[in-house]
Amino acid sequence: MHADLSRSTFRPERHYSAVVVQQGRVQLDADANEQTAIQLHQARALATDLIGPHGGPRDAAGFRIEYVGGKHDIDTLHIHGGRYYVDGILCEADRPAAGVPVPDEDAQDGADGADTDGQDTAQPTPYWTYWDQPDGFRDPEKPGDRLPSPAQAPFVAYLQVWERAVTAAEDPALREVALGAAMPDTAARAKVVWQVLPLALADLDIEAAEPSKDTVREAFTRWARARAVSSSRLAARAERPGHADEDPCLVKPDARYRGPENQLYRVEIHAGGAAKDASFKWSRENGSVVFPVDELDGTWVRLASLGHDDKLDLDVGDRVEFTDTAYASRLEPLPLLRVEELDLPGRRVRLSAEPGPGVGQLPHLNPFLRRWDHHEGPRRKGRTTTLRDGAVPVTEGEWLPLEDGIEVYFAKGGAYRTGDHWTVPARTATGGVEWPVDGSRRPLLRQPAGITRHFAPLALVKGEAGAVDLRLAFAPLATEVPAADEATLAAEARAREEEQQAETAEAEHAAAPEGDK
Repeated sequence: MHADLSRSTFRPERHYSAVVVQQGRVQLDADANEQTAIQLHQARALATDLIGPHGGPRDAAGFRIEYVGGKHDIDTLHIHGGRYYVDGILCEADRPAAGVPVPDEDAQDGADGADTDGQDTAQPTPYWTYWDQPDGFRDPEKPGDRLPSPAQAPFVAYLQVWERAVTAAEDPALREVALGAAMPDTAARAKVVWQVLPLALADLDIEAAEPSKDTVREAFTRWARARAVSSSRLAARAERPGHADEDPCLVKPDARYRGPENQLYRVEIHAGGAAKDASFKWSRENGSVVFPVDELDGTWVRLASLGHDDKLDLDVGDRVEFTDTAYASRLEPLPLLRVEELDLPGRRVRLSAEPGPGVGQLPHLNPFLRRWDHHEGPRRKGRTTTLRDGAVPVTEGEWLPLEDGIEVYFAKGGAYRTGDHWTVPARTATGGVEWPVDGSRRPLLRQPAGITRHFAPLALVKGEAGAVDLRLAFAPLATEVPAADEATLAAEARAREEEQQAETAEAEHAAAPEGDK
């Protein structure tokens, strides 16, 4: 999650059930975030145990897929509304109703075909399409985004689900304007992203032209299991650099971490693939330093703000990622550009190149710059590693220095995915980093903290022949209260009669004269 965090402390293997606040103590973001994580873990584990890996309510199951042949060889899918659970995560496909504006005061009743009540009579479609699904951002101009042609049918339409952070840079409605423009934003949000995507049968190792439902589901389960979690591993440590004696006395002389402040380092895979093709980027602020873009003119970018202080601003030489909501959801690497020039009065920066085509051109997609803190690659064998598209090439099997004594190690044989990331808290109080170690104090290799992807098959699409539904459904647990049998009713009647007799005897005893008692 790209957010301004101190650290992330939730570990399911610790089996904590709640965060208990103590009086008179400092309140930290990590504690509140761990409570949220505990509750999400419990709720989603329970839903998965009851529902299974995926399923929808019998009478309101969403994501029914309908194939629709289009014009000019552009086909689409209709994604019908409802709810569906994938690994316990709720996905909702209902399309929000369109709002009704207040009519113009000078508008005449019935003029231009308008409703006499001022309401728009056009109703939105009750479904999403493959092209306008809210988090899919598919582009008909990109051949790779198009659905397989009828000649390539059948194919599987499946649901990909994951979560990402959203800040006020992407959703300005999150900002409390009463705090003023000079104040930073407040809390970020975690957003469930669902995307309906096509998958060829060949990718599932299915050769049959008419496979059964069970065959497709079993093959899809194997395919999804191999892709749910990345195979890459990373370790981190802090080592006192050789030039530490030359540093000014701002930190302890024996400190391994030489930074002057507490930081949450984020190491994130930029371009995925095998190690020879993969690259990474890193940030000492967990990738949270972002700048909303007001205008793009060639290589010049006008920003809403240049930052709140000298730690969170931009400087010449900084590496930035020019992106928007669409590309953040597509998980596709974009070249990291270099800041070449600053125009402080105009809140403008000049970048080393123009952003890619189609990126940041639409204001409603809220384009922004994200700052990363590497300026060059680590030094290896006396040479500085050359950046690749502005990112640092992955080198496996050796420690790679970042800055101030922070080093990372990629395990050999990893397969990397764009967006996979690790966070490394660095602390001045200990002069080191918080990272798990074994009994000999050797750093342990860890899987990425995210992104965790979840998958569910929706339909086997056969082109014009229709689609075979692959969804699963569950019935409500609540049922009618069963009627009692005759023996139970008789026993209840005897119990009521005995209770009445006891109450009558007690009343007669209380009313009897004192001598008769």
